[in-house]
Amino acid sequence: MSSNNKDELDLSDLGDALPAAAAALSAEDRAGLVNALKNKLQNLAGQHSDVLETLPPKIRKRVDVLREIQSQHDELEAKFFEERAALEAKYQKLYGPLYDKRCEIVNGVVEVEGVTSEATMDLEDDKSTEAEKGVPDFWLNAMKNNEVLAEEISERDEEALKYLKDIKWCRIDNPKGFKLEFFFDTNHFFKNLVLTKTYHMIDDDEPILEKAIGTEIEWYPSKCLTQKILKKKPKKGSKSAKPITKTEKCESFFNFFSPPEVPEDEDDIDEDTKSMRALAKEGQQGERPPECKQQ
Repeated sequence: MSSNNKDELDLSDLGDALPAAAAALSAEDRAGLVNALKNKLQNLAGQHSDVLETLPPKIRKRVDVLREIQSQHDELEAKFFEERAALEAKYQKLYGPLYDKRCEIVNGVVEVEGVTSEATMDLEDDKSTEAEKGVPDFWLNAMKNNEVLAEEISERDEEALKYLKDIKWCRIDNPKGFKLEFFFDTNHFFKNLVLTKTYHMIDDDEPILEKAIGTEIEWYPSKCLTQKILKKKPKKGSKSAKPITKTEKCESFFNFFSPPEVPEDEDDIDEDTKSMRALAKEGQQGERPPECKQQ
């Protein structure tokens, strides 16, 4: 069951995630390394329990004390994660009204104090032109100002992303993880008004991506941005004079909603999957998507 503490994306906080994903040792890598070390130590402890029994009594006593210290550390760490989760939940509620105001201003639902319904036009401009409401292309520009996302956005994507009204995220509890929601205005590219991306994490304390699930986009005919149609001339001697059409996948931000599965074996992870796991870093540093800034 999903929790109700849904919030809009914080533009100022988005960014520690995906830019950090480009680092040599990312948050996920560190989390994975920690888990691997823990598993290794547990295996060693089981394999060498007989060896410990052969140690002199004084050394065994020291090992017992070290185990107790580790146990106390684990208890404190568990308390830390519990208090951190409560603190995050508290501030998400405080952020909520700010995100709501931002959404209303961006989409022209409310007007900022001191701004009239019609902007003052330059005398050389067409006087019949009405002022645009809100902040046009706010989210498109915000995403393009993020280095990682900018690389994912093709020229064809830009027209569709102009219809993006808002981005929100919410934590989910069963299974553990979080969900991103992209809200679109009615457009001529696809029927969906909301596209979602849900991340299932293995460990809430040291989050590691288990899998990501995206919305199936209902494209209108000939409007799919994740595919391109190639036309080839028929072969000589062919009975049909019509050109041969072939559909191929192409680069697009909207491939974000069709993530590849995460293989169980790390050696089987291809570059696309690694890239998608990098995108999931937004769930690891404050569970925030990549930083998007308006300039």
